[in-house]
Amino acid sequence: MKNRKMTPAMRRNLAGYLFIAPALVGLLVFYAFPMLFSLGISFTDWNLRLSPNFVGGDNYKNLFQDQVYLKSIRVTFYYTLLAVPVSNVYALLMALLLNMKFKGRSVVRTIFYIPSIVPAVAAAGIWMYIFNPYNGFMNQLMQYFGWDPQMWIYSPSQVIPCIVVMAAWGAGGTAIIYLAALQGVPTVLYESVSIDGGNAVHKFFYITVPMISPIIFYNVIMGVINSMQVFTQGYIMTKGGPNNNSLFYVLLLYRRAFEQTTMGIACAMAWILFVILGVLTVLNFALSNRWVYYGGE
Repeated sequence: MKNRKMTPAMRRNLAGYLFIAPALVGLLVFYAFPMLFSLGISFTDWNLRLSPNFVGGDNYKNLFQDQVYLKSIRVTFYYTLLAVPVSNVYALLMALLLNMKFKGRSVVRTIFYIPSIVPAVAAAGIWMYIFNPYNGFMNQLMQYFGWDPQMWIYSPSQVIPCIVVMAAWGAGGTAIIYLAALQGVPTVLYESVSIDGGNAVHKFFYITVPMISPIIFYNVIMGVINSMQVFTQGYIMTKGGPNNNSLFYVLLLYRRAFEQTTMGIACAMAWILFVILGVLTVLNFALSNRWVYYGGE
């Protein structure tokens, strides 16, 4: 039987598979296998010291009977509901400002963008000083205007809004995305509104928002995913306090995994978070048809 010679198409396919092989191996070794392994561990009582024993769905059932766990879900959702709209509105307003023509615009753009590249731990340290209830910048500012000082991140009712302000401060990357979207809006559309007697408000709501709605949708999706996984602020700034009012989901997961070494419960928490994020993403896509406009439609 004669050996079949490789055709040019077969050679191209083989070359393609060889080029993507490192990425596929990395995907399987560093993503697919750990995910499947954690799924299996979530049905055990593994604590890193003893061999894992199969416990079925007990980890999942016990989690929803754990008041601390339920509070971490409420805290994380509360933070997400505040942080996503506040950060996106602030970033969009910042982008509108940076899209204007004025002297020193490049310098101002750099200043607004710098907070987004500050390491999270360093940013947490900066805001811990700003919100320090004793000699922090905010209380010094409030005393200057004759207002009463506040406890800020040490107050159960103020801790999440304070962290939301910190999140908005670091929204420079989101603002750059909005800025790029704004620069892609055809100027002829704005000219048409002006000819019809429209003002800046009309231009914003009837031209700008619809034209950049796909970018808004993208930033909302990414904002929800990132907010549901917030960790550093609670770990560095508040340790989950006061009274667990900043005990974010991933912070509790970290404690269950690496402080209490209950890996089975931690893996169950990770998979519940995966499902929650999947559901939220699907809902966002399902609702996007009502307000997202694509130019090709």
